[in-house]
Amino acid sequence: MDAFQVMCREAGLKVTPQRMAIYKTLIQSKEHPSADMVYRKVRKTFPSISLDTVNRTLLTLAKIGSAFTVEGSGDVKRYDGNMENHQHFKCLKCKRIIDFHHKPFDNIPVPRKINQKFTVLSKTVYLEGICDLCRE
Repeated sequence: MDAFQVMCREAGLKVTPQRMAIYKTLIQSKEHPSADMVYRKVRKTFPSISLDTVNRTLLTLAKIGSAFTVEGSGDVKRYDGNMENHQHFKCLKCKRIIDFHHKPFDNIPVPRKINQKFTVLSKTVYLEGICDLCRE
């Protein structure tokens, strides 16, 4: 939490109890929660907090690098507080997102044609399919 407070201050953000609660809820979750999921948990401590505040805070956390937006295919945005190198698998049936780590995916080379035309800022590996629980 100390490192998070430093990141906030470096980004010019106030360290508020609500922002701390949202971040804490995110990093404690293994579900890759949506803004609504975080909102329902944080609201137990801060009953007057709005879903809009939670949503804007999660977007801000992703912008300053203390959270990751798990990109998907048409579903609500989901967030991840685990900033270590890892990839995601999403079950198309139950919508569960599972972390996995395959070291060769950490440094996927960018094709020369892309590097000549564009500036690549991030690379993400995201797999979709049917999870072990749904396959049974």
